[in-house]
Amino acid sequence: MKKLLDNIYEAIGETPMLRLSRITAHYGVEGEIFAKLEYLNPGFSKKDRPALQMVQEARERGELKPGQPVIELTSGNTGTGLSIVCQAMGHPFIAVMSEGNSMERARMMRALGAEVVVVPQAPNAVKGQVSGEDLQLVEAMTEKLSVRRKAFRADQFKLDSSCRAHYLNTAEEMWIQSEGRIDCFVDIVGSGGTFEGCAEKLKEYNEAIRCYLVEPEAAAVYAKKPLVAEGRHKIQGCGYARQLPKVKEALIDGLIQVTDEEATRMARDLARLEGTFVGFSSGANVCAAIKLLRDQEKGKNIVLTLNDSGLKYLSTDLFAE
Repeated sequence: MKKLLDNIYEAIGETPMLRLSRITAHYGVEGEIFAKLEYLNPGFSKKDRPALQMVQEARERGELKPGQPVIELTSGNTGTGLSIVCQAMGHPFIAVMSEGNSMERARMMRALGAEVVVVPQAPNAVKGQVSGEDLQLVEAMTEKLSVRRKAFRADQFKLDSSCRAHYLNTAEEMWIQSEGRIDCFVDIVGSGGTFEGCAEKLKEYNEAIRCYLVEPEAAAVYAKKPLVAEGRHKIQGCGYARQLPKVKEALIDGLIQVTDEEATRMARDLARLEGTFVGFSSGANVCAAIKLLRDQEKGKNIVLTLNDSGLKYLSTDLFAE
């Protein structure tokens, strides 16, 4: 149990791990799924971890000055984490996000004191489906504003500290909580920080651990499949149809694709069967694990993260009545 906290960011990390025994029984597979409940972080996602690590390390190196603004592009989760951390440490935060992301996230960041800049989607875009082209527009706006506002860029796609948050903390917690009984790790990639940090550390613990990278079926660039509908999909915060600078392909032992429908169905099953109220990407992770337990990893132990709260998707059709 953590001691009495002086700052909200001290509540980040040390999330519980849950054995998804009801899911494995429901799907009739042999093996175990160990899920880190990352949606129980104060910002309701795993992105609180890199948000804290990026700001702390930048302050320690003198790259982030007292009171200097911080800026980052976000689908909403990293931005929420940065809103919390920056508010507590005395830095104005500017979040830049696509209008294709669920607006609960923008409202939450504003409530936490952030300035939120919403960037229109590309022509012919679909609301709720953020493509790589949409992300490029958000990137361009973020770069422009970072210069104009003289802000520190908490670049989750490029900073080593983004991966280090998971290398130093998430993976170690996984190892301790599972008592080292890990055969596989699966992760759907957004910025790539969770996959890179956890895969690298887990392989240091045991080089035989197999690490699987998960992608939306419509944007499976690592699997070298053609984009479907220009790479658009519903699994927000991941699958941007581009190579990621923080993913070492040598760490990838296999690739799995998940459809929108599969991720949606699994997120609903997680709520109904396990009482874990999570979003699309968490459903995708567990769906990928089930696929592995049915096939090449039958009978094995798979570790993964449940990435964010289902509360961030109430304006979408994820939990439509």
